[in-house]
Amino acid sequence: MWELRSASFWRAIFAEFFATLFYVFFGLGASLRWAPGPLHVLQVALAFGLALATLVQAVGHISGAHVNPAVTFAFLVGSQMSLLRAFCYMAAQLLGAVAGAAVLYSVTPPAVRGNLALNTLHPGVSVGQATTVEIFLTLQFVLCIFATYDERRNGRLGSVALAVGFSLTLGHLFGIYYTGAGMNPARSFAPAILTRNFTNHWVYWVGPIIGGGLGSLLYDFLLFPRLKSVSERLSILKGVRPSDSNGQPEGTGEPVELKTQAL
Repeated sequence: MWELRSASFWRAIFAEFFATLFYVFFGLGASLRWAPGPLHVLQVALAFGLALATLVQAVGHISGAHVNPAVTFAFLVGSQMSLLRAFCYMAAQLLGAVAGAAVLYSVTPPAVRGNLALNTLHPGVSVGQATTVEIFLTLQFVLCIFATYDERRNGRLGSVALAVGFSLTLGHLFGIYYTGAGMNPARSFAPAILTRNFTNHWVYWVGPIIGGGLGSLLYDFLLFPRLKSVSERLSILKGVRPSDSNGQPEGTGEPVELKTQAL
């Protein structure tokens, strides 16, 4: 429980709340229909992608800029953070998402709010097909995050923030036609809460969580394995804080921090 006494821990929790609030506010706001006609898919995809890229740049060095319970779950599966930190991250993300949607709701004219960009299945798409699509969308997204955040690489190529943002944009360009491109349980949860519409809502939890977990397993155990023993992984999950060679406490279970020069 040493993390609870750490100022950096609480800064990271607040960063996740703050970042998810802004992500949902801008992403959902860009998805509202202000005029009759078809939804501009490219506009929505770029809005979500650029919002995330901006937030990775802004708070990536503080919390890792997960902004997504599925991403946090992926890091947990890879034993890269403690159970306590993961739980607090997810709680902060959900609260931040609801807060962001609430602010958007309050500043948007009633005639424009609609369902507040609630994720819904396209007519003709079954729940099984939708879940599969969400798995694949989140899988590629998590793979990109793990690869770009990986501190073991001998020099990152390009911008981490843009790479992650483009990966999210790609998922939206494809997924909007099928499921509205959830890819993030917090993003789907917020408008569902405010509109009290949970039809097929489980799809937007099960798909991204499975996709995130598979992405973590694929990258950390197959593509670029992390050579950690079972005891090391358990220590990280428990949030154990061992001592270094000088007897000073050495942190574990900290979020993957982004080097500022790589952003």
